[in-house]
Parts: sequence; C-alpha cells; structure tokens
Amino acid sequence: MTTPRRLPHPALSAGLARTARGVLAIVLSAALALLPVASAQAQGRSLSIVRDAEIERLLMDYARPIFRAAGVSSDATRIVLINDRSFNAFVADGRRIFMNIGALMQADTPNEIIGVIAHETGHIAGGHLARLREEVANAQVLSVVGMLLGAGAMAGAIGGGSNVGNPGLGASGIFSGSQELVRRNLLSYQRSEEQAADIAAVRYLNATGQSPVGMITTFRRFADSGLFRSSALDPYLMSHPLPAERVSQLERLAAESPYRDRRDPPALQRRHDLARAKLFGFVDSPESVLRRYPPHDASAPARYARAVVAHRTGRSREAVELMDGLIREEPGNAYFHELRGQLLLESARPQEATESLRRAVSLSEGAPTIRVLYGQALIARGDGGSLEEAIVQLERATRADREAPEPWRHLAMAYGRTGQIGLAELATAEYYMAAGDVVNGQTQAFRAMRSLVEGSPAWRRAKDIYDFVPENRR
Repeated sequence: MTTPRRLPHPALSAGLARTARGVLAIVLSAALALLPVASAQAQGRSLSIVRDAEIERLLMDYARPIFRAAGVSSDATRIVLINDRSFNAFVADGRRIFMNIGALMQADTPNEIIGVIAHETGHIAGGHLARLREEVANAQVLSVVGMLLGAGAMAGAIGGGSNVGNPGLGASGIFSGSQELVRRNLLSYQRSEEQAADIAAVRYLNATGQSPVGMITTFRRFADSGLFRSSALDPYLMSHPLPAERVSQLERLAAESPYRDRRDPPALQRRHDLARAKLFGFVDSPESVLRRYPPHDASAPARYARAVVAHRTGRSREAVELMDGLIREEPGNAYFHELRGQLLLESARPQEATESLRRAVSLSEGAPTIRVLYGQALIARGDGGSLEEAIVQLERATRADREAPEPWRHLAMAYGRTGQIGLAELATAEYYMAAGDVVNGQTQAFRAMRSLVEGSPAWRRAKDIYDFVPENRR
C-alpha cells in the first residue's frame, strides 16, 4: 500500500457563495456524490489518493458485473481510492468513481460496497453529470435574467421615485429571489437524479443476482447519523433526498427483488475482510488496531493487520514472521508476497524484498503498483544489473498506468543512476505532468530537450510536453 499522494481536482474546489455563480459552483462540486457532504470535505483542498493493488483489484471485481449490466466499459472506467475516513463516494466525470477508504473500512460486507458502486454507476450510465451541466447552463441564464430584472428595478426605483425612502428595495428582492429560484431548481433536479441512480442501482443488482440489502444498510447508517437528525432540515434545500426517504424507497424495491436474502460468497467476504484489515493496519492507531484484532484472534485478516502494526511500531521481525505464516497457508496470494516485500524494503533489506516482490509481480499478472514497488527495491539494491531491471519494470508500469505520477519519479531516479540524464529529465517532466504541475513539467521538458538527441522519440515527447497548452489557457 503506497503512501497517499495528493492530486488536484478542480471539479471539487468550488465554495458556496451568495451569488448565482456560487450557487452553481456548489451544485457542481457536490455533483453526484453518495452524500451531499462530499463537497464540504473536498472544498479548498486537493484529493489524497491511495494506491493499493489488492484493494483496487477487489473493487474492480465488485464493479465488473455491475458495469456490464449497465453497459459501462470496465476497461475505460476506474475506481480511485481517496484517503478520507468518512463513508462516501462520487463521480466527477464519466470514467472514474472516487471512493473514500472510509467506505471500505465501515462496510462489513462486499454487498454494501457493491451497492455504492451500483449507485455511482447509475450516474455514469444515466449521463447525469452531462445533464447536470446542461441544467447549470440553463440556471445561469435564469440567474442572469433575474439580475437584469433586478438592475431594471433598481433603475426604476431610483429614477421613478418608487419605494420612497428605501430606493433599491425591490431590486434586492429580485436579486435574492432569482438566486433562490435557481438554487431550488438545481437542487430539485439533483435530488431526482439521486433517486434515479438508486433505482438504477437496484436494477443492476437484480441483473447480476445480488441483494439490494447492502444499499439499505448504507443509507440506514446515514439516516441514523447526527448529520440528518435535525427536524429543522428543509428537504427542498438538500442536494440529495433525505436518507430516511431513500431507505423507504429501497425497502420497497428490495421487497420485490428475488435476491433480497442472497449473501456474499465466503471467498469474496474473506477478500473484503483482508482488504479492510490492511486499511485499518495502515491508517488506525496501533492501539485501535490491536483492540479490533487482538493477539488471540488467529484469523488471516487479524494477522494481516497485526503484521502492518508490528512493522509500524518497529517490530520488523515479528511483522515478517506473521507474513511468512500467511504465505505458508496461501502461497499463491500475490498481495501477501507484496506486503512482505514492502515490509522488508522499508526495513532496509532490499535483497530479500526483491525476491518477494518478484513473486508478487508474477502472481498478480504484473499489477502496475506492485511493479513500481519492485522497481524501488531494485533501485535500492543499487548494482548495475538491478538498475537496468528497475528501468524495465518501471517502464512497463508507466505504460500500464500513464496517469500515475509515482512510476515516473522512480524511473527518473533509475535513469539518473545509470547516467541517462536526458531520459531522467524527461521522466521527471512526465512525473510533474501526471501530478498536474504543468509549469514544472514544462521546465523539465525543456531541460530534457537540451540533453536528448533532436528528433529522437524521447526528444519529440519532451517537445510535446513543452508545447502543451492547458485547456484553461486556450
């Protein structure tokens, strides 16, 4: 599991303001989230992305049947993990579902997460984000018209002497009234899309022979939270239906499902439990982890979590022994070998780490994030043969996942240590571009162009980066 990294996400940066522009911005920033609080969490800060091969594979295994039922391409759609402990998920475009790690940590069963994925897939398949943009465009027109009317009222008030003693009162009323109308119209539209996504989700679950009960569990959790208990909440000022309303709708739909009482397969539940254990091991305090997974618990998830905690608290021998025990029981589990390799690498034992990570790459059929870790271990070994192999592994990782910054950073290091300065500068440029830092990316690309042979494929790639013009400057 890699250290969380931050990824700028402009679609989630808008704040709430008392202007038509602010009203539109907040609707977009909360667009198509499982809960309306998503925008408040993301407001003013970038997203911290978590990469983990085991969890990403698990989530895609949950998602593929749902995507197929919805007619969504599983090759073109990704699930991105966010380092946030709250239970939430959202879509911000038509090809990525963002899910907080808190959703996995709080969900006891795969079915709960599958229900979340089904809901977000309903937004993607329904084209809700594109239609929301159309609604926003229409709302902008309404807002401008309202403002023009307000300006006309102000001119009339001042010039014609109406509202004597308080000129402009009618104008302020029209200004605020037009903005309130825009806001209520957009929120009403968004609530209808949320209800449509819930209905679509149940349809996908039925089509794949899965229970909708997990969705009910999720929304009951929200309904029972303090956030939604206030009787003063105005349902017309909510971007999402109230959780209690959604539970009622889902219970009606679930009663009609022939799969209501179907349970998750034991093997899938075990994978879910292992993924949660790993997350708790890495992000909870050691004391909390040991309360959740006490020493007398001999289950595989408990030992998995305790191995991470042992490593975090400086007991690397115990951590490796726990992983060795798990590997003896399940030698074909790529992610056990991966974690063993990570623990060894972070304990300054790269020679042993490479052996575990080589096995993990093979068993995972070349998972890019595991290749990157293997490349890091090879770089740490430092000899010429290891550095050359690191370049091979990291180049493969960049081809498999071009949006990830981390492979480029380590590839730049490997190129630099083998004296390939131009390629190191180009890989650094790629790193910055993947991280959303165009200025530094183009600075490094310019340096690479001076080091590389003009006209070579690498030089042409550096020039493409240097010549790139972001959309907001076109």
